[in-house]
Amino acid sequence: MNVEARSNELMNMDTAKEILQRYYGYPDFREGQKKIVDSLLRGRDTLGIMPTGGGKSICYQIPALMHPGLTLVISPLISLMKDQVDALTTAGISAAYINSTLSGKEVNERIRAAKRGDLKLLYVAPERLELDWFREEMAGLDISIVAVDEAHCVSQWGHDFRTSYLAVAPFVDALPQRPIVAAFTATATPEVMEDMQRLLQLDQPQVFVTGLGRDNLEMSVLRGENKREFIMDYAASHAHQSGIIYAATRKDVDDLCQRLQAQGIAAGRYHAGMSDAERAESQEAFLYDDIRVIVATNAFGMGIDKSNVRYVIHYNMPKNMESYVQEAGRAGRDGEPSQCILLFSPQDIITQKFLIEQNPQDSERKHNEYRKLQQMIDYCYTTRCLRSAMLDYFGEAHDDKPCGTCSSCTDDRELIDITVDAQKIFSCIHRMRERFGVSTVAAVLKGSRAKKVLEYGFDRLPTYGVMSGRTEKEIAETINVLVSEGYLTLTEGQYPVVKLQSAAAEVLRGQKEVMQRVPKPSRTKAGQRSAGRRDYSPSAVNETIFEQLRLIRRELASKEHVPSYIIFNDATLREMSVVCPQTEQEMLGIKGVGEMKFRKYGQPFLDFFQNQPGSGGDEPVYEF
Repeated sequence: MNVEARSNELMNMDTAKEILQRYYGYPDFREGQKKIVDSLLRGRDTLGIMPTGGGKSICYQIPALMHPGLTLVISPLISLMKDQVDALTTAGISAAYINSTLSGKEVNERIRAAKRGDLKLLYVAPERLELDWFREEMAGLDISIVAVDEAHCVSQWGHDFRTSYLAVAPFVDALPQRPIVAAFTATATPEVMEDMQRLLQLDQPQVFVTGLGRDNLEMSVLRGENKREFIMDYAASHAHQSGIIYAATRKDVDDLCQRLQAQGIAAGRYHAGMSDAERAESQEAFLYDDIRVIVATNAFGMGIDKSNVRYVIHYNMPKNMESYVQEAGRAGRDGEPSQCILLFSPQDIITQKFLIEQNPQDSERKHNEYRKLQQMIDYCYTTRCLRSAMLDYFGEAHDDKPCGTCSSCTDDRELIDITVDAQKIFSCIHRMRERFGVSTVAAVLKGSRAKKVLEYGFDRLPTYGVMSGRTEKEIAETINVLVSEGYLTLTEGQYPVVKLQSAAAEVLRGQKEVMQRVPKPSRTKAGQRSAGRRDYSPSAVNETIFEQLRLIRRELASKEHVPSYIIFNDATLREMSVVCPQTEQEMLGIKGVGEMKFRKYGQPFLDFFQNQPGSGGDEPVYEF
């Protein structure tokens, strides 16, 4: 690289940092953001895999402000477009969206604004790219970047496949001059990453996979809980916090929502069985903090940019790791500590298999769904660090150091040697010729007199009844743990068969021990224990100031007709409550308070602190 090129690069990144501070209120990029922004400023096609809440939008919004012309953003949901455009216009950046909520006149006005150069970013749904008239209008614009959000939707092996995403590459190819193409998603396996590059026809892209294991999220898998009781206790003990509770069926959503409301908790619901108006009302109430908890199926969430969700609880196991990581990642988007709790029971497996069978799809895709489901089951049973297990699934390089905060890392249950039980299980599977599933193996080990066991003559096996002191459920759970730990594997499909792995042979030969943690006899309620999670509640005084700041923010948000977090997110308000800024300079030093936002919203907050007793040079009366 010559000196002039190096100088231009530094100037570009310095300018990008100035824009970041001015419009967004952050002094510097996160490491992953910096590399992606630099790639786009160099004019390179770019693929960014970043976690939910990792700041993907900044990665294309700042290059959009620095490149000449328009950045066209392909976005899958109306709610996502509106949130993004609200946030941009609030920060003083010219942006608009075109979607089905607009009249033909409004659409034409926005296209004319783009032609005049009045817009820097224009958000559209992928379905627009299939319309001849829209392609003709876009051909007349100076488009410098096409940013594809939720880019995993282009792959049929992704978890949200949408055929309209296949129109992106032909659309770009038909433009008079090829723009830079940037693709972003929160979750993608190596297989899906390859699909995104190929199907979007990225030109020798720079690929960045950054930080899927977010430090502020504490991941937990809890087995054997009374799920309803846990939800009620947890929601009551975290009543001041925003949370999402995901359930697999509409029936469970309705039931949990009714129970929470009966307990006096401000809760709403969201699922496909509700009318469009009902869903929109629930979503808006949640975004505007009119309700603190929303119970929903997976129909809710993609594109929801609410930053202050403090917990996400899965009442049922999701269908795959991609869905789980994306849904759990909606917690703590502001970087504040948050909890992600998965309540698992074997019934969840039956529910997900039923849903796979109910979904019309070709045999290859169904086969893939069963494979992904088994990987999700393995995650629920693993005793490994959950963050490491997740990163391994997505192929992200990481060190072997445990996170220290997930439910596996903080599990203080007694560690016992189960080598003899494992040998019994492995021997039984071998004698059954590796042709049967978990429940049948468990029945034989228990010594069941079930018809199937007797018909196959399994009651004559040496391993018949050798674990008669355990319940079939307990034996099945041990088998599933051994699957997750790699001693066994399950074939794919609706009725998986248990197979031995090489590690099992070592155990049978006495060359390897198998250890397992067992639960302690007593358990406390969800609201009284941490289950490996720390309590991040601020002090009472700090919370008082924080709530007063929230009231100021809410009043401003009501005037602007935007969700509160669009003004300032919770992390920014918490920092304000600690710093107690007295001057404009001190306000601008708080993360999330950019120059543009301070001009529009900063004064009421500054007035609040300047009018506190003890301000004006005296020590504040509050102690932190």
